[in-house]
Amino acid sequence: MTSLNISLTDPLKAYVEERVASGDFGTPSEFVRNLIRQDKEQRRSRLESELLDALQTKELAIAPEELNGRSLVAVLREKLARP
Repeated sequence: MTSLNISLTDPLKAYVEERVASGDFGTPSEFVRNLIRQDKEQRRSRLESELLDALQTKELAIAPEELNGRSLVAVLREKLARP
């Protein structure tokens, strides 16, 4: 693992310390890693939604329920493999 130094305002630092003190996270690093994971998932979800919106054409329509827990890439590959 590597380290990254960040600067926080006093109120943000206090907030992080509160979250750690409350037992929600073991360390400030765990809190920051969790925020990064959440951000990545939100971004992935937003991009997937934007892709679905873009793909709603007559030629290649994908309904959200077609995903059913599968990745968009898997559904696209399946559709594109059909003659």
